[in-house]
Amino acid sequence: MNKAKLLIVFLLLFFLSTVPKLQSQEFKRTKFNFNSDWKLKPGDFKNAQEVSFNDQNWQSVTLPYAYNQKETFQKEITDFTTGIVWYRKAFKLPEGITNKKVFIEFEGIRQGGIIYVNGQKVGMHENGVMAFGLDISKLVKPYPFENIIALRIDNDWKYKEKATGASYRWNNTNFNVNLGGIPKNVYLHITDKLYQTLPLYSNLKTTGVYVYAKDIDINSASASVHVESEIKNEFNTTKTVELEVEVYDINGNKIDAFSGGKINISKGETKILKANKDVSDLHFWSWGYGYLYTVKSILKVDGKIVDEVITKTGFRKTAFKNGEVVLNDRVIQIKGYAQRTSNEWPAIGMSVPAWLSDFTNRMMVESNANLVRWMHVTPWKQDIESCDRVGLMQAMPAGDAERDSKGANWKQRVSLMRDAIIYNRNNPSIIFYECGNEVISEPHMFEMKSIRNTYDPNGGRAIGSREMLDSQEAEYGGEMLYINKSARKPLWATEYSRDEGLRKYWDEFSPPYHKDGEGGTTHANVNGSKVKDASPYNRNQDSHAIENVTRWYDYYIERPGTGHRVSSGGVNIIFSDTNTHFRGAENYRRSGEVDPMRIPKDGFFAHQVMWDGWVDIENHRSHIIGHWNYTKDVVKNIYVVSSGEKVELFINGKSKGFGKQSKQFLFTFESIQWEAGELKAVSYDINGKVVSEAYKLTAGKPFEIKLTPHTNPKGFMANGADVALIDVEVVDKNGNRCPIDNSLIEFSLKGDATWLGGIAKGPEDNYILSEKIPVENGINRIMIRSGIKPDNINLIAKSKGLKSSKITLNTSFFESNNGLSTQLPNHDMTSYLDRGPTPKTDSYTIKKKTSFYSFSNSFIKSGNCI
Repeated sequence: MNKAKLLIVFLLLFFLSTVPKLQSQEFKRTKFNFNSDWKLKPGDFKNAQEVSFNDQNWQSVTLPYAYNQKETFQKEITDFTTGIVWYRKAFKLPEGITNKKVFIEFEGIRQGGIIYVNGQKVGMHENGVMAFGLDISKLVKPYPFENIIALRIDNDWKYKEKATGASYRWNNTNFNVNLGGIPKNVYLHITDKLYQTLPLYSNLKTTGVYVYAKDIDINSASASVHVESEIKNEFNTTKTVELEVEVYDINGNKIDAFSGGKINISKGETKILKANKDVSDLHFWSWGYGYLYTVKSILKVDGKIVDEVITKTGFRKTAFKNGEVVLNDRVIQIKGYAQRTSNEWPAIGMSVPAWLSDFTNRMMVESNANLVRWMHVTPWKQDIESCDRVGLMQAMPAGDAERDSKGANWKQRVSLMRDAIIYNRNNPSIIFYECGNEVISEPHMFEMKSIRNTYDPNGGRAIGSREMLDSQEAEYGGEMLYINKSARKPLWATEYSRDEGLRKYWDEFSPPYHKDGEGGTTHANVNGSKVKDASPYNRNQDSHAIENVTRWYDYYIERPGTGHRVSSGGVNIIFSDTNTHFRGAENYRRSGEVDPMRIPKDGFFAHQVMWDGWVDIENHRSHIIGHWNYTKDVVKNIYVVSSGEKVELFINGKSKGFGKQSKQFLFTFESIQWEAGELKAVSYDINGKVVSEAYKLTAGKPFEIKLTPHTNPKGFMANGADVALIDVEVVDKNGNRCPIDNSLIEFSLKGDATWLGGIAKGPEDNYILSEKIPVENGINRIMIRSGIKPDNINLIAKSKGLKSSKITLNTSFFESNNGLSTQLPNHDMTSYLDRGPTPKTDSYTIKKKTSFYSFSNSFIKSGNCI
């Protein structure tokens, strides 16, 4: 009897001891990083989809990776390698995964591709832009068996849709860099058979989770938070399911929870579950304040969690009325950039790590831009999420070249817009949906608006198109180069200031003494016409910055507060120099405010001065254009960009008088004799109070090379895809940059890393991938890509006559097992909150009253919409 009791006690203790273990082994929905362990080879190969195909000699890569990305900025995009490329990958499912749902998510491929799993075709995708998903549950084999996924991708410029024979109009040699293959991230999702769907409409025909806020009260910091989740039951029995929601703040603290009640869902059925609750003490997403919440939507059956989806989102309030854009009850004039969607870098194209997307997009915010208009095609998810984090509003297009479309081409555009809205509707930074790069018909606008109303009725986003000035359907509009005003829907310039200027050219008095406007062109306008005068596209930095001031002034004087009908602002084309359509002497477009490596030009700082406010100037700044290292015989004009009312110039403490003001922000000091020392600009308000100052110092002789690294704040990852930037400067003995030095620097790299280099004016290939590259105006920037083994990476830089420099970077371990990793590409990326919450004060003061005379005259001059 005692033995029996002891046995029962022993068994009971054993059972209790195993309960936590059993619970810990319960299935949990998982999203895997699927970027590791790919192989690729350009060309077409018979039976390359088969499991037994020998890919041993193929190139090993970590995604994202375009097979021709090394050509970026090396060639004109019309000369990029195109054609067939194959990608393959071997992977294993996690141990214990059987009878589950397995989905593959591609953020995008270029252009069209067929996808195979274990030799079987599972689908295709052709638009070259948008994310898509595939259900591969029935084709994958469980652990320990190996699976093979293969893609045959064609990035021909003339690629045609298989079903219709129609080309894709946005597969265009003017503006869409042809980075072929898989240039974006890939994920693997494993769920149970009762699950929340993915927001991937093409192929899967599912819409996922939709999170939005209603009844937003900015003053009381409250809103009604809504979650709508599309769920699907692939079990053979009816399930009783409940949707629960948990909301976490930016620090990971749970601030609220609520549920939507229980419902029955039959086998094979798809339903949308809803839950909502009033939530208080909210932080609202804003310009330069990327405050994001984590919303967990949880499915429970019999009190047990069976599915959980995490959505990062933010809450903000918008309005589009009276010719104005309103964010969180405060009027904001659009100030920003029309940026190529590829957002590309030399030698790596668009396939950059997430922190580098933040690096670029945060720089836009630091230049005081509040919006980026991605041009022609939908941006990839990584850039969209980056704009969420840095607090940068976005205008998201579908896909277009120029003009309206019809037939199959219009259907392609509609499908792309539908997919893009479903995929990106939880991203708070998207404020505008753009339906075309030119005017579209009213029926087409109505159709697009219906898509928005169906899939994103509560997102607080205006939908419109370029131009559309008198459209009754479009909710915003604006021409390309003109100043439009409105008292109804907002009108803002979708691209202005197309002039180009190379960062290397300061002015006519600085090496290499480029005469402003010289250089000619070998290229044509977008419409094929000849560029008659290329001088605006071969500017020096000084005249390029002045042109930026001149062009912005046109929108500034028509800003909100200046009359009944106002301009909602505009976006300068472009932010960073791009490997797309150009009109100047180089083989890429140099109209950026930063160069391809994101080193600022003077135009960057000019915008920083002019744009520092929601509408009116709220923080005063000044910037002296150029440098202060000349020779004694130089007499030149000095230009200062300032938001003050008057500016005084000093050389070594001695006043040179006040500058001549023009275009509100530009102050010119004529015929200033150079002398070594300090150049200082002091800006005053209307009462003579100092509001800002700017300085330039004369640097000494070039002495040494200085290396400054920029890496992911969380560490330089040994995943085969992370990138480190290294600034390369030539400085004097006091550490001051030598602004007219153009020394050739020779680099040597040791360790498990790949040299990517930088860019500079020079050979036909622009020094792309070269281990010898000059600084320009005392600075350049290079890149290296991590390997897959943690290592000490040593970089040495040397140049004749200069003291050498060396830095060591350490790469960190990246865990990936059998081709899967739980560390996602945007792992632990933090938000930029420096500008703080939306101010409660007015963003402008009333400047003048409208008169019939000024109304009618401005209407005639500008061709505006009433």
